[in-house]
Amino acid sequence: MLLKELSSFASPLSEGQVDKLKQLTSELSATQLAWVSGYLAATANQGQVAQIPEAAPAQTVTILYGSQTGNGKGIATTLAAQASAKGFAVNLASMADYKVRQLKQETILIAVVSTHGEGEAPDDAIELHKFLASKRAPKLEQLNFSVLALGDTSYEFFCQTGKDFSERLTALGAKELLPIVECDVDYEDAAENWQEQVLTAVEPLVQASGASVVSIDTAKSSAESEYTKQQPYEAEILVSQKLTGRDSDRDVRHVEIDLGESGIRYEAGDALGIWFTNSSGLVNEVITGLSLDANAEVTVSKQTLTLEQALLEKKELTQLYPGLVTAWAELAGNDALTAIAADKEQTRQFVLGHQLADLITQYPVTIDADKLVALLRPLTPRLYSIASSQAEVESEVHLTVALVEDEREGQTRFGGASHFLASAEEGQTVKVYVEPNKHFRLPESNDTPVIMVGPGTGVAPFRAFMQQRAADGVESDSWLFFGNPHFEQDFLYQVEWQQYLKSGELSRLDVAFSRDQAEKVYVQHRIAEQGETLWNWLQNGAHFYICGDAERMAKDVHQALINLAIEHGGLDEAGAENYLEELRSAKRYQKDVY
Repeated sequence: MLLKELSSFASPLSEGQVDKLKQLTSELSATQLAWVSGYLAATANQGQVAQIPEAAPAQTVTILYGSQTGNGKGIATTLAAQASAKGFAVNLASMADYKVRQLKQETILIAVVSTHGEGEAPDDAIELHKFLASKRAPKLEQLNFSVLALGDTSYEFFCQTGKDFSERLTALGAKELLPIVECDVDYEDAAENWQEQVLTAVEPLVQASGASVVSIDTAKSSAESEYTKQQPYEAEILVSQKLTGRDSDRDVRHVEIDLGESGIRYEAGDALGIWFTNSSGLVNEVITGLSLDANAEVTVSKQTLTLEQALLEKKELTQLYPGLVTAWAELAGNDALTAIAADKEQTRQFVLGHQLADLITQYPVTIDADKLVALLRPLTPRLYSIASSQAEVESEVHLTVALVEDEREGQTRFGGASHFLASAEEGQTVKVYVEPNKHFRLPESNDTPVIMVGPGTGVAPFRAFMQQRAADGVESDSWLFFGNPHFEQDFLYQVEWQQYLKSGELSRLDVAFSRDQAEKVYVQHRIAEQGETLWNWLQNGAHFYICGDAERMAKDVHQALINLAIEHGGLDEAGAENYLEELRSAKRYQKDVY
């Protein structure tokens, strides 16, 4: 029963006591409510009359995470459990849920934060990152802190957000418990070592308590799925159907996966994590190219496997990283590759356009199985925006997957996960988990209009949005901008959009097929053409969503919005940027870009 529904008739409390209880709890935060709940339960079990404690535990360990793909949340949650097991009072929260004004009250702060895109803070961390960099940030001489930074050395601004947090907290007078730890994609061992060290460093500062503070996130966790990135669900693939026409230059698949009796729940806007296996053909090419024995035994994460098993199931073969290019250049003794490895921008372009098999062919080396496995990164799951609503498809989950395919010197190279899904047969199994994305959600009010920009496979979450809105009977306006090369070959889910238009559930549809005329037309051009109308929608409270390519499309659409605010809103450049930032802070401008 919800507290707001409680009455004296449905409880042993008098009407006056019910009123007092409602008044008290309305003033408490989720963390305070959890603490009071635990305290009352403990005193009831002891057969005592509850009394207000004289003081809260002397020290609380606040653990905050800013996580784009769930890795940071997983590390922080594990750390919180370990700290609670030691008797520490713990407050675990997403940086997005943390009240920044609370910072000056903290004495122990542990931060786990990733870096998104080109040195940008992940969505969870944006507000706290901005606050720390602003003049409003208070002096923090009483604060002891530690930062674990997650990143990817393939990007120039490796772990930049974590570095920003560490530098800014230090500048505000806080004291480092441990030097910042910077983790690459294969972060597990470094994170585990850091967890042990940070708990040891915290222990002298904490007056151990028998009870721990349960945070908002911990309270929610009991309702979350038991299936996670670390413990995925083995689902069955029902359909892998080509959406694009036979003459299209791209292969885009509609994939349907059966979640069976797993009980997995997801919301429109969430992503599905896919654990895939590398293709046997690619594995054989690697082993043969290096003249290695497929049955040679190797050790991966303390597990003994054959080399073939390790390359199929455990190691990344389709994505290079700068460290591997540098190591390969040293092994090959090749001047050209050494020059590439010495230049960050050349390295970045190289890793985007090559795979391990290309290295083996173009820059021959002599290497044994153990050294090869040690050089390769662990296989990581890929995240795909979910293209369905459970209100429509129930125990299924749908994806829109573009096959990553590239021809190099007569050899076709594929992306790992996209090739796995595109070539999957009915009944094949795949390990999956849901990665929630609360920063890409439909408006809370059904009366709020929505504008959705999703070219190519970026249209996936908007299919989920429309299914959810239709199921909920939402009647407010909706507007979709979709783009792709050709109308006849690449209009993904065309029939569905036309049906939504016919029923009135989709109010407007603007399309941009870039190659169907002499001049290329993209979604940002359609936005500019509809500038005045779109501005009026925004002025009337519409939420604006972008999904798709971060490198070019999202930036071009953002600039189109800047131009629109200048032309139709009468703002200058700075004012237009501030306007979009205000929309973002109000959760009216949301992105799911990659």
